[in-house]
Amino acid sequence: MVYDGIAFYDDNEIFKTYMARRQRADNPNDTMEKPAILELIGDLTNQRILDLGCGDAAFGQEVLAKGCQSYLGIEGSSNMVQKAQQVLAGTSGKVIQAAIENWDYPTQAFDLVVSRLALHYIQDLDAIFSQVYRTLTHSGRFVFSVEHPVITSCDRAWQGQGKRQDWLVDNYFDSGQRITTWMGGRVIKYHRTVESYFVSLRRAGFMVESLREAEPKPAQFGNDAETYQRRKRIPLFLVMAGQKATPPQHA
Repeated sequence: MVYDGIAFYDDNEIFKTYMARRQRADNPNDTMEKPAILELIGDLTNQRILDLGCGDAAFGQEVLAKGCQSYLGIEGSSNMVQKAQQVLAGTSGKVIQAAIENWDYPTQAFDLVVSRLALHYIQDLDAIFSQVYRTLTHSGRFVFSVEHPVITSCDRAWQGQGKRQDWLVDNYFDSGQRITTWMGGRVIKYHRTVESYFVSLRRAGFMVESLREAEPKPAQFGNDAETYQRRKRIPLFLVMAGQKATPPQHA
């Protein structure tokens, strides 16, 4: 069976496997992607934050503790929403169950929109970027991460068991749907080039502020030199930041 992004995480076995992996101290989300995201976000004081594809909303719990004014997560997976409600219990944070493609984005309601590792499940990215632009206040910011395009281009070299040791980049400029085998399931993702992410941001009206590839740092891996060296072999994440510009930018 091939799942879309929402249904993938609503498979209970896949969800259980995913959550177990996220608890590992060396998981790449926390050792590489998260530091890059936090660097680009900067000061959170009094920020009204929208989190697209918020997952378990652990990020919401953290940013609320750091002084943001409000946090709203949008998440399609029932399993993730249930977990997010537990994580946000006792805080002012909220989560809404909705596909980020279908949610009714309010106009100029947020200072910061964040999306972490969700947009590679979206087919019409230009439509989402336009909605993000509309929902941001004047000079609001958009920071997002996706799987790096060298990863999404092709997964033919990763069909076995154990740690992946080889990568294959192929059909890089052929943007579009990919069916990826991951965590015991098959899921639809959408491959785009680095250039196409940049162009889509500009086309939506954003001034592109920064781009990161979440380069691993030794300090993030403690004494685990082996994992650090392995993570240096290929980029796993692409992280970008844009600011709402007036008038809109041109690609």
